[in-house]
Amino acid sequence: MNLTTLKQLKPSEWEEAADGYRSTGDMAAEAKDHLENVVIAGVRTSLRGEAADAAIAELKRVAAAFHYTQVQCGLVSAALNGFAYDMEAARKKLLAALDDAAARKFPVGPDGSVSYPAAEPKNGVELPPEGGSTNGATDPTAQAVGRQAANINPNPHAAAAQEIADRIAAALRDATEADGKWAPKVRALTADDDLTVSDADWKDTRSDMEGVRDAGKAYLDEIGGPPKDGAPKANAAWWAGLAPEEREAYLSLDPALVGRLDGLPSDIRDEANRVVLDETQAVAQLQLNGIPKPPANEWTWITAGGYPSKVHTDEWMEWDRKHGDQYRQLETSLKGMNSLRARFDQTGERGLPEAYLLGFSAEGNGRAIVATGNPDTAEHQAVYVPGTTANLGKVEGDIDRMTQLWRQTQEAAPGANVSTITWLGYDAPQDVVKDAPFEHYAYDGAPAYRQFMDGLEASHSGPGEPHRTAVGHSYGTTLIGAAAEKGDLNADDVILAGSPGVKVGSAEEMDVPKGHVWNQEADGDKVPDIGRWGHGGSQWRLGGGVFLIPSDEVFGANQINTGAEGGEGPGGTKGVEGHSGYWDESSTALKNQALVVVGEYGDVTKPE
Repeated sequence: MNLTTLKQLKPSEWEEAADGYRSTGDMAAEAKDHLENVVIAGVRTSLRGEAADAAIAELKRVAAAFHYTQVQCGLVSAALNGFAYDMEAARKKLLAALDDAAARKFPVGPDGSVSYPAAEPKNGVELPPEGGSTNGATDPTAQAVGRQAANINPNPHAAAAQEIADRIAAALRDATEADGKWAPKVRALTADDDLTVSDADWKDTRSDMEGVRDAGKAYLDEIGGPPKDGAPKANAAWWAGLAPEEREAYLSLDPALVGRLDGLPSDIRDEANRVVLDETQAVAQLQLNGIPKPPANEWTWITAGGYPSKVHTDEWMEWDRKHGDQYRQLETSLKGMNSLRARFDQTGERGLPEAYLLGFSAEGNGRAIVATGNPDTAEHQAVYVPGTTANLGKVEGDIDRMTQLWRQTQEAAPGANVSTITWLGYDAPQDVVKDAPFEHYAYDGAPAYRQFMDGLEASHSGPGEPHRTAVGHSYGTTLIGAAAEKGDLNADDVILAGSPGVKVGSAEEMDVPKGHVWNQEADGDKVPDIGRWGHGGSQWRLGGGVFLIPSDEVFGANQINTGAEGGEGPGGTKGVEGHSGYWDESSTALKNQALVVVGEYGDVTKPE
C-alpha cells in the first residue's frame, strides 16, 4: 500500500459496512426466533397430521438458514471492524509521522522518502553540512544501519529525518500486512450459492471463525475481554459496558467464551451456545460419516467345552480395535445434541415455553445446561442437578424431568412465571460402584454450581428477587450439599430426592432458611440405604458405623410424600417407587416438588 492511499483511506466506511452486516444479522436472528418460537410453535399447538409435519420441517429448514445467515453476517461484521481497526492504527501512525515532518518542514515524497535541509552555519564561518533525503526501513538490521549512518552525519537533521522515514515505512508495512491478512479472511466468508445449510457449511463456519478470531486478536485485545476468573457480577458489568459492535465481535468470534460466562443475559448465552452446538454437531457428524460402519456380522457362535458360546466375529473385533471407541463416543455425543434439539422443538407443546441453552460442551462426558422458560424474567427458578451416570448422551431424560416439573408448576399455580433448569455442569460419576462412592465428583462440581446460582442472580432482570430452589437427585444431592458446605448456595429452598447423603450433618447447614430443606425417599429406593450405611464413606458419620442422610429424622429435613406411602395421592396423583420415578407425570412426588418451587408450602403433603 502506498502513502497516498493510506493517507486518504477512511476506515469509518468499513465500520459503516460492518454496521450494515450486523443489522442484517440482527434481522435474520429475529426472523429465526419468530419462526421457531411463534410460527412453528403455533403450528404444533393447533395442527396435526402429515401436512403439519411437512410444514414444520420446511419452516425449520428456513429457520436454520436464517441462523446461518445471522452467524455469517456476524463474522463479516467482525472481520470488517477488525480490518478497520488495523488500518486506522496504521493510518494514525502515518499521520503522526507526517505531522512531525511538517513541523520540521521536511518534505515527504510519494514513496515515503523524507528530505531534510542543509544545516545552519556555526559562528558564520564553517560551511554547513549539505541537506539530503532518506528512505525508511522496517527490517531491524536495516534500521540500525540507517540510524548509525544518520548519527555520524554532521547534519543534525539527518537523524530526525531517518526516524520519521522509518515510522512512515512501518505504517505502510502495517497497512500492507493488514490488507494481506484480512483479504483472504473476508473472501473465505463467501457462502455456497444454494439454499441448503449443510454440515460442511457449519464446519466451514467454524474454520472461518477461528481464522477471523486469529486475525482480529489485536481488535479483541483493544476491546478487552471478561475479567479473568471473574465473578458473575463482574462478567455482567463487563458485558453491559461493551458497545453493540463489541458485543457482536465476541459473539461472532468466541461464542464458546460468551456462552459459558455466568452472569450474562440468558438470551445472549443461548445465542452463543446454539452457534457452538451447530458447529460441534456438524463436525461430529462429518467425523462419524468418515468412520467405517461396524460390520453387520457382529456375532458368531463357537463351541467351548461342549457348550455353544456367542462371541464377536474376528471382523468386528478388528473394526472395534481401530474405530470402536471413537465411533461410540461420537454416537453418544450426537445423541445428546439431538436431545437438545428435541427440547427446542417442543416449544409450544402444551404451552411449554422457549428453551434456553445456558451451557454446552461436547468435551469429555459433555456439558449441557438447559432452561425451560427464561430465568432472567422468572419469578421462580428451579435448578436441578442429576446424579450418577449423567452425561450428554443421556441428557434427554434429565431435560424431560424439568419439563415435567415446569408443567406441574402450572397446575400448582396457574400462570406462574417459572424457569426450570437442568444443570449438567459437572463430571458426574459414571459408575455406581467404581465412581459414586467418591466425594471428589461433588466437591469438584460444587464451585461451578454455586457460580451458576450467583449468575442467575446477576442476570435477573424481572421485578423483585426471584425465588430460587436447588433440586438434586441421587449423587446430585451430594453435590448440592458440598456446595452448601463450602460456600453460599444462593437458594431459598432445597429439594433432595433419593439422596445417599449431602456432606453435612443437618438441614440447618444447607444454607437456606430454617424449614426449607425438603426430602423425598420413595419406597424401594435403595440409594438412601447405601448412603445410610456409609458406602464409600461419603457422608456425615452419625456413629457406630452409620452415616446420616436427609431421610433420617435427626437430619431435620421436611420429609414430603412421594405417594407410595399411602397409594394414590390427593387430586388423583399417583405414587412412585424405586430410584427414578420422582418426576413421573402426575405423581405425588412431582406435585409436591412443584408446590415447593412456586412457594405454596402449605399444600405440600407429608407422611403422617
